[in-house]
Amino acid sequence: MQKPAGKREQDKKQGSKPPIVEIKGENGDEVAPPPPEVVEPDPELSPEEAEQARKDYLLTRFWISARGFWGRNGDRLAWLYSIGLGVLIVLTVGFQYGINVWNRAIFDAIEKREAASVFHLTAVFFPLAIGSIVLGVAQVFARMGIQRRWRAWLTASVLTRWLKNGRYYQLNLVDGDHKNPEYRIAEDLRISTDSPVDFLAGVTSALLSAVTFIVVLWTIGGALTVTLGGSNITIPGFLVIAAVLYAAIASGSILTIGRQFVQVSEDKNQAEADFRYTLTRVRENGESIALLGGEEEERGGIDRNFTNVLRQWARLAGQHMRTTLVSQGSSLVAPVVPLLLCAPKFLDGSMTLGQVMQAASAFTIVQSAFGWLVDNYPRLADWNACARRIASLMMSLDGLERAEQGDGLGRIKRGETSNDAMLEMKDLSVTLDDGTAVVGETEVVVEPGERLLVAGESGTGKSTLVRAIAGLWPWGGGSVNFHPDRRLFMLPQRPYVPSGSLRRAVAYPGAEDDWTVEEIGEALHKVGLDHLKEKIEEEAPWDQTLSGGEKQRLAFARLLLHNPDIVVLDEATSALDEKSQDKMMKMVTSELPKATIVSVAHRVELEAFHSRKIVLERRKGGAKLVSDIDLIPRKGKRKLLGRFLRQRKPAPKRAA
Repeated sequence: MQKPAGKREQDKKQGSKPPIVEIKGENGDEVAPPPPEVVEPDPELSPEEAEQARKDYLLTRFWISARGFWGRNGDRLAWLYSIGLGVLIVLTVGFQYGINVWNRAIFDAIEKREAASVFHLTAVFFPLAIGSIVLGVAQVFARMGIQRRWRAWLTASVLTRWLKNGRYYQLNLVDGDHKNPEYRIAEDLRISTDSPVDFLAGVTSALLSAVTFIVVLWTIGGALTVTLGGSNITIPGFLVIAAVLYAAIASGSILTIGRQFVQVSEDKNQAEADFRYTLTRVRENGESIALLGGEEEERGGIDRNFTNVLRQWARLAGQHMRTTLVSQGSSLVAPVVPLLLCAPKFLDGSMTLGQVMQAASAFTIVQSAFGWLVDNYPRLADWNACARRIASLMMSLDGLERAEQGDGLGRIKRGETSNDAMLEMKDLSVTLDDGTAVVGETEVVVEPGERLLVAGESGTGKSTLVRAIAGLWPWGGGSVNFHPDRRLFMLPQRPYVPSGSLRRAVAYPGAEDDWTVEEIGEALHKVGLDHLKEKIEEEAPWDQTLSGGEKQRLAFARLLLHNPDIVVLDEATSALDEKSQDKMMKMVTSELPKATIVSVAHRVELEAFHSRKIVLERRKGGAKLVSDIDLIPRKGKRKLLGRFLRQRKPAPKRAA
């Protein structure tokens, strides 16, 4: 069963499917910048120092990718939003200064009991307040706009690299700090792009506020003369000096008390990710766990992970308590200090009440500006941990990308056959990512319409060989070549069933509207799933509802719909009984008579449906191809293929 003609013609015009997400350059081409160069640690460093150097580099690695948002291939509105946010911050500080001056004027008017001035200043206050509110709202819009667009841009970039060339699968095969990539992309990346915008806006506002109101403090406070031991000591700009000293003490305290905050936050995030992953595993494997009665064992594993989560939260709570001790104490003391410092000058008549209140307000603003680190240290630590986790994933993807470009270990080349052969394995060897041989040099040529069975004991690398053929396993040597313009379709042992309707599940990886309901129903009928025909449009958790055998039948229904030229079966009938397996293979032979099939299987009964068999045997230095034979039809079920092919031959014409 093929796609509708309209869809096939549309596919030919559009070519292959575009990537799920892509970063575009100015000319519209997909941007794929090379990965950063490998930074090797100094061999003279101790293991602890080398690990610390790696962690320090992680932030650099994060910014190598993240700063591209403002680059030539970044978001076209990035600079507009950024400059707009900067202008809004400057205006906000300006209005803040205006309110500070208003405070002085209103208290001076109250002190002098000038009713007209009080009413006038009351009228002036409302425009200042409204302007400050409007600027605050606009600043939130610009700040969150940058955060939203930056996250979208960087998420698209990471997703593109993660999904490209099967890297999301290859990460499971290599060592590295990239566990739970889905959590890193969804949560860690969000925090990694949200927090820097808040930090930069906060630091800019704090710096401008500090500069502005230090001038106010210096101008209003002037010098303070104190008498010690009969000598007069004059302290110029005493309010400024007091504000700086106060902020230095508070910031130094928070840095000392919270020095472990980054590591504790990182450990907490990893514990949360592990706990979430454990729960997801139970949901995904619910049937097997229920059949085996493994609830108690699973509960033990869940409890262990959750205990670790609580332990890390307890450590984090301790860090928050210590930092709160400083920040809360600072917030209580800060408003009182300037009043106490200005009290002598107010009492001797050298400062008015308005000047005292203006100085107190300015002191609080300066102290808050200098104490920005005190208030934001926990968030800064959390951002540091999240940025490192997403950078660790980026570095693992860098390693896979460098390997694809021929850096270090050998890579299996992929090309086109030079003759009519559908598939060629030329001097193909398959290794692990550390160079350990799995399958040695293999030479196989598969002709059009041939049905090849790959056999061998468990552990000889049959499935790994299939992954190499499909392009999922990149490490090794030699080449895998396909006939040009021929489509490959994989049927794994555990078929993937996406969420949504049954129609989508059958059509996957095509779009559900590529085939009509009638065509999908016909495919289900041919694979023995008639009882599901009435549920084609129904949305349900089909991955949990269907049995293993039904999932494999559904995969064969996909095969009929897509009608490929080359089919690779990796234990695709392992969940079916022998009778059902024979029916399924006979159906494939009938519906796809011209398809070239490569099968990996243990059951000898499948020989009856294949024209050729190669056998892998474990040897020193990797599995070797030890036999390549043409299968001879045997009695009984083993003759099904020959009997079926004879039935398809046209009857000889009788003599007239």
